[in-house]
Amino acid sequence: MTAHLAELYRYRVLIATLVVRELRARYRGSLLGFLWSFLNPLLLMGVYVLVFSVYLRVPLEGYAVFLFSGLLPWLWFSSSLGHAVGVIVGSGALVKRVFFPAEILPLVSVLSNLANFLLSLPLLIVFLLAFGIRLTPALAFLPLLLLLQLVLTAGLALPLSALNVHLRDVEQILGNLLILLFFLSPILYPVSTVPAWLQPLYFLNPLAGLIQGYQNVFFFGAPPHWLHLGVVALFALGAFVGGYWVFDRLRDSLAEEV
Repeated sequence: MTAHLAELYRYRVLIATLVVRELRARYRGSLLGFLWSFLNPLLLMGVYVLVFSVYLRVPLEGYAVFLFSGLLPWLWFSSSLGHAVGVIVGSGALVKRVFFPAEILPLVSVLSNLANFLLSLPLLIVFLLAFGIRLTPALAFLPLLLLLQLVLTAGLALPLSALNVHLRDVEQILGNLLILLFFLSPILYPVSTVPAWLQPLYFLNPLAGLIQGYQNVFFFGAPPHWLHLGVVALFALGAFVGGYWVFDRLRDSLAEEV
């Protein structure tokens, strides 16, 4: 694993170049360009606020900010995997080059969506201040949350991108699993609405503890729940080590299958 990390570090300039290229390609020809980084989550948030705050009347003051603080990391996660799962299939010309490191392609997907996430954070800060929610020292835990989510997402993106080359159903299965995960994570509702007897099982979903962590540091002004974050860390490390192993096992057959 150390050798793999050293190899990724050696390709850092290529990874950065591909991330920039991906971001430019994503918004090329678009009138609003990078503004879509703000507009997409805003429009989605508007729909959910209308349904859950106005129609269903979720009893949580500042619900829009609560929702936004959980929706942004979810969009980074789901968009990263949704793009990464098909990135090797769609980059056959690159993968077939003898010395091209195919593992950087799913990582570029994760990092380019991280850039979108970071671009959206100032908007979240504006929302917090507009709703009278103070910024607290708990924000110091944000880099830890970002690191855990980066490792977890990259660890899932690697095997998914390789498995989809051999079995194209993976992309369809992933889409359905992401819908399920969305509702099994505390994005639309606070953790307090989950029955106490169910919470130990509920927090086996690493996204539950991760998104709760973001909501704590942004909305509630509290540090992350350390036990739940420990579960996230274990899943993230296991996903990255296991995911890289799966990718490595399939690496030699990728060029033949795309």
